[in-house]
Amino acid sequence: MTVVYSLLQQWQLPSSKFLRRSSKGLGTHINSSIFFRKSIQTSTYEIVKGSYVPTAQPKQDSTPKEKPMRKLENLGAFQKLPMVMPSVDILHSSLRKAKRVSPTKGIANIAKRERNRGAKQLDALMKELAAPLRGYIDNFPKKRYLHPYERALVELTIGDGNYEEVLRKVDSLRKKVISFGKEHASHCAKSASKREAEERLSQGMSNLEEIFSHEGKAVDELLNIAKTLRAMPVVDLEMPTLCLVGAPNVGKSSLVRILSTGKPEICNYPFTTRGILMGHITLGYQHFQVTDTPGLLRRHDEDRNNLEKLTLAVLSHLPTAILYVHDVTGECGTSPSDQYMIYKDVKERFDDHPWVDVISKSDLMQGSPVAFVTEEVDADDNEMAQYRKMGPSGALRVSVKSEEGINELKERVHGLLVSQMDRIRSNQEKEVGDPGFELIK
Repeated sequence: MTVVYSLLQQWQLPSSKFLRRSSKGLGTHINSSIFFRKSIQTSTYEIVKGSYVPTAQPKQDSTPKEKPMRKLENLGAFQKLPMVMPSVDILHSSLRKAKRVSPTKGIANIAKRERNRGAKQLDALMKELAAPLRGYIDNFPKKRYLHPYERALVELTIGDGNYEEVLRKVDSLRKKVISFGKEHASHCAKSASKREAEERLSQGMSNLEEIFSHEGKAVDELLNIAKTLRAMPVVDLEMPTLCLVGAPNVGKSSLVRILSTGKPEICNYPFTTRGILMGHITLGYQHFQVTDTPGLLRRHDEDRNNLEKLTLAVLSHLPTAILYVHDVTGECGTSPSDQYMIYKDVKERFDDHPWVDVISKSDLMQGSPVAFVTEEVDADDNEMAQYRKMGPSGALRVSVKSEEGINELKERVHGLLVSQMDRIRSNQEKEVGDPGFELIK
């Protein structure tokens, strides 16, 4: 007993006698053994020279745990975007719902009832305005978690940084609505009279309406962004994709119409294709995708416009087979020598893609190469001279007008896409065994 008593003194705990004695006055019974057991669970002791000495407790690791890594989104995030209401519709709907809120029943005092009604209506208006904004912030994907292809589409179609800036404005509006709504509701609840409560309610409603009307343009900007992104073509990463590439106006869109269900605009001027157009090919029981891309000009990447960058984004981030289209007739407006330099650049970058070269407008080809006044021709460059006359070696000549080479083109495209399917399946098998595939913090 003396040992237990000495332990209680060391731990600065009251003895069991004291616990029982003090508990009588409260009409309750405290089990001292339970209290004792709870205490010794958190402390350990060792005997040193006949005395109990507390042992040092191991320090808990205070290092913050690493956050779980988040996987990149698959393609199709744009089709999951929430429907965004116009700001004027959100405002009118919120005002209508808030004004229908009634005071709490049972309040006899007129001033108290009016204070209650005003505070509840202002609180309701604040919540009705903030709720959809919170939903947009939560459900619009963070750009860093998008698939690299869709991330590039956001930057090139919306503008670099504009997507995040609009979401920041929407969130800022949400915070301002909550702050002002709480402030006005609190002031209204402290009104001294019915008239003062009515005035503060009216003022609070007007201020919240003015704030949302003035800064609600961010919601309308988000609405336009959602419309633009939702209209982007959906790409299936598990389906082989044929990408038509070349200089502007070389006949890519005409070939897309021949090969697939895609119906691009066809005109005789550069950059007719103002985005990525997706079509589909059905050969037997197999389905494939076809993309028509904006034309490329001869210039450095930093000088390219967003349409050209879209083309490079498709080639960089999607598993595509390339159908490169050449026009050596001079009809497209880009000189054969410039087309040759563009072709060499693209070929060097994406040489690992399955590839087929096609010379379009073969019905217009002449015996001698077309010469442009501004064209720089190196007489010693035999490869360029050959290209200006006949196009790249091994290229297939086709004509949409005379249908020359169309059947052979379809056969080559089929073989190209089948080989691309084998590449996709091979890559998928490798990725299954890689647990860290496409994981980022």
